[in-house]
Amino acid sequence: MPDIIQTNPNILGGQPVIAGTRIPVARIVALHIQGYKIKDFKKDYPYLSLSKKDLEEIYKYYLNQVAQS
Repeated sequence: MPDIIQTNPNILGGQPVIAGTRIPVARIVALHIQGYKIKDFKKDYPYLSLSKKDLEEIYKYYLNQVAQS
């Protein structure tokens, strides 16, 4: 699992979230699919410091999880 993602049974029932937040990975992926860019994430989530590499890792992780389901 990439460092940007964490799971904890006490946070959102163990759903994968962005490390240090309660933002589900699925939310970030959905926004990215809708056309969000890095600047949009920075505007809506100023406390996040997502890079292009982070988004790629999040997306790859999500696709792997969906493929295994």
